Order: sequence, then C-alpha cells, then structure tokens
Amino acid sequence: MNENTRPAIAEFLGTFILVFIGAGAGALAGGDSGIIRVALAHGFALMVIIYMLGGVSGAHVNPAVTLGIAMAGKITWPRAIQYWVAQVAGCIVAAFALKFCLGGAVGNLGATQLATGVSVTQGVVIEAILTFLLMTAVMVSGVFGKNGSHAAIAIGSVLIMDILMGGALTGASMNPARTLGPALAIGDFSNFWIYLVGPGAGAIGGALFAKALYPKE
Repeated sequence: MNENTRPAIAEFLGTFILVFIGAGAGALAGGDSGIIRVALAHGFALMVIIYMLGGVSGAHVNPAVTLGIAMAGKITWPRAIQYWVAQVAGCIVAAFALKFCLGGAVGNLGATQLATGVSVTQGVVIEAILTFLLMTAVMVSGVFGKNGSHAAIAIGSVLIMDILMGGALTGASMNPARTLGPALAIGDFSNFWIYLVGPGAGAIGGALFAKALYPKE
C-alpha cells in the first residue's frame, strides 16, 4: 500500500466506523437511556478508531479536527485536503450502508438536528463550545502526547461528555462528516451550515488555545 494513500485510507475507514456506529446508535436510540447509548457508542467507537488507526493517520475522522490541526501547523494543507476527501467519502458510504442495513431511514439515520426551541444562534454556539473542548483534548492528548497511551481514552471521554450535555440540543455533532452522511442519505440539509460553522470555529479556537497552553510544542 502506497505510503501517501495509507493515511487517507485510514481516515476513510475511521470516519466510516464513527458514522456507522454513532449514527446507527442514534437511529436506534429510544427511551430515557437513548442519549447515554448514543454517547457511549460514539465515545467507544472513537477510542477504538484511535487505537486502531491513530498510528497511521492520527485518526482525525473529523473535518473540523483536521482544520484545527492544520491551523496549528501540525499537518500540511495538501494532506488536510486529502483527509477531507477521505472523511467525506467515509461518512457517505457509512450512511448509505446504515440505511441499507436498517431497511430504510429508521430514526432519520441518527441525523443531527436542532431540538425544538433551540435557535440557530444557540446551535452554532453549542456546537462551537463542544468542539472547542474536543479539539483541545485532541491537541493536548493526541498531537502533543501529554497523556501517553491513554490519549484515546481521554479524547473518547470528552466526546462522551459532550454528547451527554449537547446531544438533546443539537445532536452534539462536533463533526461536519458525522452530520453530512445521514443528511445526504435522508435528503434533509436543514440547518446543515450550523454543523460547518460551529465545529469549524470551535476547532480553530481549541487548536489555538492548546498551542497557547503549550507554546513549546
């Protein structure tokens, strides 16, 4: 396998896993424990992805995370574009695979949408804050290696924490690819821009904040 394509393949597979498992849990969630199941599915999936593929691509599996890391100067822009293409492809294939496996758009395929009463401005701010926390963890634990072999646990735990708080409000996407796949598969792009702007701003802020915390890294 070509050394230039290995990271892209890893990002495709990692994003596929995150969307298939995470969105799948969202589609099948029900009852009072639903948000807990969704949070754990996403968090554990991300932990597995980091342990499995982190050594190949860094396991970004999130266009916003790739943007933050590129803004921090820890990945080249050509490589970032390669990652974005792979992530978009992975999320689309995962969403349509999920739709096939469920026999249709069950539970809207776990699409991330604003809850009733949540304004678009609130949605952007919530997504930005949640992504800021995730991005800071990615930079400190993953990129700077401050938690050693426990980086996957640290990052996955932040994802669980964020979804437990924001899942009932915005779906707690923090990831344009996580939102794009199901939106495309069900044909509903309502407020999709929120899941581009919010995570993008939060990722840039988190990456720059982490750089300020550890200026020598």
